[in-house]
Amino acid sequence: MSAFTDAQLIAFVYAEARMLDEQRFDEWLELFSEDAHYWMPLTPGQPDPRLHTSLLYEDKLLLRVRVERLAGARTFSQQPRSRSHHLLQQPSIEHADRDAGRYTLRTAFHYVETRLDRQDLYAGWATHELVTQEGQLRIRLKRVDLVNCDAAFENINLFM
Repeated sequence: MSAFTDAQLIAFVYAEARMLDEQRFDEWLELFSEDAHYWMPLTPGQPDPRLHTSLLYEDKLLLRVRVERLAGARTFSQQPRSRSHHLLQQPSIEHADRDAGRYTLRTAFHYVETRLDRQDLYAGWATHELVTQEGQLRIRLKRVDLVNCDAAFENINLFM
């Protein structure tokens, strides 16, 4: 197993955000390991998604269902489709166990989601727990901590 460089890890995070902004959701979904989770905590510093209520805590199957829904011709709530834009600070590598192929990166972001005349801005931090599988980086956990995670939200239609 060859270890990934810092530059490759950082490029992975940027490429993931670009896939989302370009609505390449099927390709984005392939970045996740089969045991992956996408987690958006409900409270600041929330320690566990299973013992506390979260805004989102989805495994790969649920992510796939959301991706299929977004692509559906009868998804009337997405006609016209929502669009997004990620503005990322350079990711920082929080942990790198190169021998085991496990990495953790943290990225501050501003995220805009828009549809018709509505535009919503979110700010927070994304934590990517990455693993090496068959020589490729895969997301085992993507945790999205919003600055105002305990606020009341309307629908968040896309992925941050």
